[in-house]
Amino acid sequence: MTAEPGPRSRRTLLGMPRVRGTASPVVADPAFDALRPPDPDLLDDCVHCGFCLTTCPTYQLWGEEMDSPRGRIDLIRSATEGAPLTAATVGHLDACLGCMACVTSCPSGVRYDRLLEQTRAQVERRVTRPRRDRALRALIFALFPHPARLRLLRGPLRAAQRSGVLGLLRRTGLVGRVSPGLDVMQSLAPPLGPRVTVPPRTPAQGPRRAVVGMLTGCVQREFFGEVNAATVRVLTAEGCEVVAPAAQGCCGALSVHTGREEEGRSFARRLVDTFEEAGVDVVVVNSAGCGSTMKEYAHLLADDPDYAVRARAFAERVRDLTELLVELGPVAPRHPVTSTPVTLAYHDACHLRHAQGVVDAPRELLGGIPGVELVEIPDGEICCGSAGVYNILQPEPATELGDRKAASILRTGAGLVVTANPGCLMQISRALERAGHPVPFVHTAVVLDASIRGVPLPGPSSDPRGEGTDR
Repeated sequence: MTAEPGPRSRRTLLGMPRVRGTASPVVADPAFDALRPPDPDLLDDCVHCGFCLTTCPTYQLWGEEMDSPRGRIDLIRSATEGAPLTAATVGHLDACLGCMACVTSCPSGVRYDRLLEQTRAQVERRVTRPRRDRALRALIFALFPHPARLRLLRGPLRAAQRSGVLGLLRRTGLVGRVSPGLDVMQSLAPPLGPRVTVPPRTPAQGPRRAVVGMLTGCVQREFFGEVNAATVRVLTAEGCEVVAPAAQGCCGALSVHTGREEEGRSFARRLVDTFEEAGVDVVVVNSAGCGSTMKEYAHLLADDPDYAVRARAFAERVRDLTELLVELGPVAPRHPVTSTPVTLAYHDACHLRHAQGVVDAPRELLGGIPGVELVEIPDGEICCGSAGVYNILQPEPATELGDRKAASILRTGAGLVVTANPGCLMQISRALERAGHPVPFVHTAVVLDASIRGVPLPGPSSDPRGEGTDR
């Protein structure tokens, strides 16, 4: 059973777009311009059956129709028919996590994900947001999609963590009073050890079965380097030669999911170029949000004459790490990852389960580890609240969803939690800490790597994300 909608009012949402205290429309009529507006055929697919309501996180929180997928579809349809994009409408659209649980639960096959991306691109072009919101979004996108800039941040952040300054700053609550979004950014930062990198090319162990390109990511590359290193070790142990081009950049996922369409398309073109030059059989991704966007490059670049065909070919070669390992069939022996049998709860990242449809592969691989008993997390289809940068832009509902997810995990009694997305790792780790019951929490690649190498996983006192810490 899913949780009953909470009593919290929509008016408590932080970051809801307003126009300097007025309730007037935030853009001139018409709401949408002629550049890829929401597809009317997709809008007509919705028959208002209500199957989406039980899986929609914001409907579960507030129980309001306009904060459900079918309610938001009605708002989009009204805008296509001439209604302006009011502050209230934009607020309801902004409040959506884009988790796509409604897509997998819809018996009519409504592509709400496509509608949301099309609409958010229009909103970003046509809405003038409040100054503080614009500043926060500018900071996010000047930083997160740029690994070189994140790398510059590592040193000061690690020094602040080791010296205790960051912890002191959190306890003062000063950052939260200035900006709840900035407070979330600094609170989610994982404990940093020495920077871990992967080589541009790593040969296969034993007979070569495939030449695999690997996305190293942005946040993943700079803050979860050990996850990338574990991914390379797993792939090479399974007979893959791994190519990780040093010049690769952002995949564009964060940009696309928040409506920064042209920015996302630019990132996508560069990544297509990079992996075409690398000459690989497939491109492996160990971050669910990145993989879902890369698999949609054919749609994203469909009207680009120089990239449409190339983007389609690229997207067909993209695989989640667990997908590829199951396709190849494991050959490396597995060993126990703990000294005693362990109960493991696997958390489905939304962009892996709902966007990519990858559900069985990670469970098959994790279930093949000796001494592991897999348990399901109650209401596992409900988002944890991370959703890219949602937890920064909408911190209040994200925190409530994170706390609900932590409570569900704790009800399983699991001694180990595993997921396939860095955002989920940061979000749920903090929620478990708030609950006072931190549980070792690792990336899928880390637990598979430990099993293949026969080394123990981190204990409860270690960094749960697979990154070494020397705090």
